[in-house]
Amino acid sequence: MPLMKAGRETWLHRVNPSFKLLLSVVIFVIVLLTHNINVLIHVTWMYVLLLFLASGQPVCRLMLIMLPFGIMFVSSATSMVFFGQGETTWFRYGLVHITEESFFRGMHIGFKTIDMALIGLLFGLTTNPVFLFYSLMQQLRLPPRYAYSFMAAIRLIPIAAAEYRTLRSAFLVRGVRMPRGLRGVLDSVKRYAIPLLAQSIRRAQRIAVAMEAKRFSGSGARTFYYRIGWSGNDAALVALMACIWCAALVFATQLPHFSMTDVR
Repeated sequence: MPLMKAGRETWLHRVNPSFKLLLSVVIFVIVLLTHNINVLIHVTWMYVLLLFLASGQPVCRLMLIMLPFGIMFVSSATSMVFFGQGETTWFRYGLVHITEESFFRGMHIGFKTIDMALIGLLFGLTTNPVFLFYSLMQQLRLPPRYAYSFMAAIRLIPIAAAEYRTLRSAFLVRGVRMPRGLRGVLDSVKRYAIPLLAQSIRRAQRIAVAMEAKRFSGSGARTFYYRIGWSGNDAALVALMACIWCAALVFATQLPHFSMTDVR
């Protein structure tokens, strides 16, 4: 399953997953090396627009997903704004010292944080993990034993969660009461961890035997149920990313929000 079930499939879902992953890493590096706050501001609103138009998620769900990242933006920016250093003082009260330099550095870090979060959201919301691992095997030559192991682990997470809920319901039915405080936490760990760990070990052993029987050791050539190839959507994504960054550079030159162009 994707990170969250998409309301509709868009062209971003049809981009080659490995290519999308590599392109996301490249954009991460570009964001990291960008020190013009005006460029980051324009990149941010364009990525937000792309997220709402091409992620396939309902608007209300996207607003809910972006709420933690908004909190991250505020926390990362204010920590630098309130306690930074600089020569042009705007406000001082006790430990709080806001300067012009600290303000711009805080906004700089905040916009970098939100831009990286938006890139990750675009990738996560439009990428099917199964197709991603098939693409890693086919395009990037990832050994099948690693790819299928990751896919098996992803499938086991909901099973482990269901077993935890079953254990919790069984304890409630039997009237088991956990003591409060630190002792209660330790008792809860013992009661839940031991049976869950035992079940996980048995299940992992069965999966390992099954994978070995199916020759997932990589000793021979394999065929794939899903064939992941290339399409025009890959070129469209590259063109769109290039247009976003070129437009951000133009807007930052023609319509700058701040006069400072290098926050370092």
